[in-house]
Amino acid sequence: MHIGLLTGGGDCPGLNAVIRAVTLALANECGARVTGIERGFWGLLHGRARPLEPATVHGILAEGGTILGTHNRCDPFHDTDGADRSAQALAFAREDLRLDGLVAIGGDGTMQIAERFHRLGLPVVGVPKTIDNDLPRNDRSFGFDSAVAVVADALDRLATTARSHGRVMIAETMGRYAGWIALEGGLAGGADAILIPERPFDVAALARWCREREATVGHTLICIAEGARAHGQGLTVQARLADSPDPIRLGGVGAWLQQQLQPALTSEVRTTLLGHVQRGGTPTPFDRVLATRFGYHAAQLVRGGRWGRMVVLAGAECDSVDLLEVAGQSRPVPATDGRLRAALGLGVWMGDGAGT
Repeated sequence: MHIGLLTGGGDCPGLNAVIRAVTLALANECGARVTGIERGFWGLLHGRARPLEPATVHGILAEGGTILGTHNRCDPFHDTDGADRSAQALAFAREDLRLDGLVAIGGDGTMQIAERFHRLGLPVVGVPKTIDNDLPRNDRSFGFDSAVAVVADALDRLATTARSHGRVMIAETMGRYAGWIALEGGLAGGADAILIPERPFDVAALARWCREREATVGHTLICIAEGARAHGQGLTVQARLADSPDPIRLGGVGAWLQQQLQPALTSEVRTTLLGHVQRGGTPTPFDRVLATRFGYHAAQLVRGGRWGRMVVLAGAECDSVDLLEVAGQSRPVPATDGRLRAALGLGVWMGDGAGT
């Protein structure tokens, strides 16, 4: 058996742990040959591949990024010549490499592309990867814990400056259209206000609340997701990339909020954009273990011929779902989420007022 493996979309702590687990499990348990496709689906289009062996993946468990490289702008089905490009990618996979199947590690966009290749006759197993934790049917993605750890550490550091200077400190997190990173990171870092896309907020009410805190505790720590927005406002878009399947790049809502709050407050308002530090670096132990479990479970799906499925974490156990259920889909924070209820119960400001 000859299996291809690729990492698509953005980089993420834990990718190398999955590569290692898939390679070792397939080699040890069924003697399969594994080939790594370099830079995601771009590698299928440009004939970039190299063998993965147990010796190749030695020592990469704790290494950040991906040894195969990745690409977040290459969708063989996206352009007007998508039929030719997808046929070219399929020909490289089936005729040149003679793959029996492909393990694709990535987020919603990668799963959407993988599902289309599966329908065209290239058997695929998916492994969910996103620091945003927003893939449906999956309780937790590797990389998310590592991102949350960065946010919590940043809030710990910003809190000391907020207290020392009597400031309003704003930390902007990643997360795209879901608030998981800001919510869990804000809870872990003791944020006084957490603003997420799922709960549009009132700027005037937030300003009044910050003024009240000026007269009492003297400082405020705000954690805001890049996809958060005020009532009546659209998303804050940093850039639009015409050549990307997902052309919108969010960013800058923290700076926008600073400009709205500063005229209404005596305290100085400062913003920190955490940016890509949230998805770089070494994975946490939790993410190393979760990524290893995902990689091993993906290998079991391959061994059992259960193609067209994506590995998920359901409760405490690994399971799988049909790629069609997750391709191109996202998972917002539900109103019933326990972390959201806990934040509200503690009086964290999350909308028009504390505890609302």
